[in-house]
Amino acid sequence: MKQKAKRPTAQAQNNVLERIKSLAKSIVKAVDSGEFPQVEIPARTTSNIEYNPEIRQYVLGPRRVVRTAKNIKHLRPLAQLCWMAMFASQLITSKKTSTLRDAFYNALGYDVDFEDQQESDEAVTELETLVGTVREDFNIYPEERSSIFGPLVIEYTVPGYEGRSLDLRTIPDGAMIGPAMTTARIVRCQAEQVFVVEKGAIYQRFLEENVPQKYKAIVVHTAGQAPRATRKFIRRLNQEMNLPVYIFSDADPWGMHIASVIIFGSALSAHVRELNVPDGVWAGLWASDITRYKLPAMKFNEEDVRRVAELEKDPRYVQDPWKREIGQFKKMQRKAELESLSRYGLEYIVTDYLPEKLAEVTRK
Repeated sequence: MKQKAKRPTAQAQNNVLERIKSLAKSIVKAVDSGEFPQVEIPARTTSNIEYNPEIRQYVLGPRRVVRTAKNIKHLRPLAQLCWMAMFASQLITSKKTSTLRDAFYNALGYDVDFEDQQESDEAVTELETLVGTVREDFNIYPEERSSIFGPLVIEYTVPGYEGRSLDLRTIPDGAMIGPAMTTARIVRCQAEQVFVVEKGAIYQRFLEENVPQKYKAIVVHTAGQAPRATRKFIRRLNQEMNLPVYIFSDADPWGMHIASVIIFGSALSAHVRELNVPDGVWAGLWASDITRYKLPAMKFNEEDVRRVAELEKDPRYVQDPWKREIGQFKKMQRKAELESLSRYGLEYIVTDYLPEKLAEVTRK
């Protein structure tokens, strides 16, 4: 059965344009009146996120920050935000697209003083929160890097490719997850579960050991923190196909956070709906797995110690297994990668660890 996918409509983009114009008019009006223009933006911090039980996601709370031309420290980010709004409106009206990287370099062509792409990306995110939409509605996309493989057939809906289908098993290394895939229709799904893996080496190991066929699974490689398009498509597989999602990441505070963002949503994207998978399961590696499987581990560095302390204060980590495993990290002060399971042989993660973990997490 084909599934309909949500796509930005012309009307939706017209609404975005109207909001950008409204922002521009408010700034021009302030300048014409001899006042300092300012904007209010929701604070995107872990201290300003709260759980919404209706949509089962962490969303932004009531705290807001003000960008005002009256404060000399705010002039630069306010000007950057205004330029990004102008750039977004140009993309929509010209029906062109841009990557986040393109946006950064385009700004340099206008002598807009972004120190690096991270600062440019921040302006895009602030515009999202201010206008109340997502960057994809501005026609701005990230560089996609995630891959997917498994018993799934999709049908593209993007202009020029309407009606073209793709069996995700026909590409040996898997297909890239980009905007075209996230809006595609799901034509046929023979999978029973989804395995999400952080590391490329483990993704390849799963494919080499024929995990998609043995476990009737779709395997997704996030390449670190999962991009939004990847999270959106994983959610579709869970919500539309009713497939359970199991997440495998390194046994360190960074890997733990990669898993939690897929399940709970991220603080930086708390203004965006329908990106998380509330019923997703973090299956490991856990800190306790380091001892349980006698894995080779590395000592924490200062960044690891700091990150664990941050996670301990984060509202997303107040229950088990998160709280329990943070306690283990603090006690052990050690970390291990998924690849450390290879000490028992290259196939061990598939022949032993995977079935044991699935039995453990599905039993709870």
